[in-house]
Amino acid sequence: MCTLNKKRIIEIVDCNYINASVLYYFGIEFYNYSEQTLEEACAEKGLKLETVVRRLELNTHCEEIVAINEFPIDLVIEYLKHTHYIFIKQKLPYIGKLIENLNTDESKLAQITKDLKFVFPLFVEDFIHHIYQEEDTLFSYILNLDSFLKGRGNLSKMYFEMERHGLSQYAAEHKEHDDEMLGIRQITHQYSINSDTPLHIRVVYAELESLEKELKTHAKIENEILFLKALALEKDVLDKFHQKIQYN
Repeated sequence: MCTLNKKRIIEIVDCNYINASVLYYFGIEFYNYSEQTLEEACAEKGLKLETVVRRLELNTHCEEIVAINEFPIDLVIEYLKHTHYIFIKQKLPYIGKLIENLNTDESKLAQITKDLKFVFPLFVEDFIHHIYQEEDTLFSYILNLDSFLKGRGNLSKMYFEMERHGLSQYAAEHKEHDDEMLGIRQITHQYSINSDTPLHIRVVYAELESLEKELKTHAKIENEILFLKALALEKDVLDKFHQKIQYN
């Protein structure tokens, strides 16, 4: 504990940008407490120093490797919904707060800061709309296919739903969102930093880059796992329709 409790917040964040998000969830915005030690900041916020230090020391950012491809399709959808929740309730609000509190008068960064403050909220609005639309339409349709094959659906209702929807339509729409952060990459010049870049900007860029990687992983799961499983479901439902027609 002695290695962290006497360190200034700015030093803790500088050695690992992810520490900024850990501190944020404890209510310590690093840009407002940068010159205070961790001990001083915890005392001011009424936090147990040992708890914060323990969480920082555990922050190795290791990711559990989950064989999502082995999940049944309803669990794949639950997994994707959970990641949607993390994006909407945690990741995006944190990055939004970081950008909102950016304050630099340096001529080289002033325009970037201004652009980020304008563009990021628009990105968030579009992203959240896309997520809710996806859950209400695509996920709902796939779950109805799954339910029908398990004997819990109505034949005529399922038939008309397939007439209205269809996975090829969803796949085409989905591709439009495969590079959602192109504009932000262009604004930040591919998250480019140098030795003179202020810490606050470095943290923002690190979080944006991390978000982009997570979004690409998320899209890959949808494109390479969810859609493939869903196409197989759709085919099985069509086969069931054909069997019904032959028997009648």
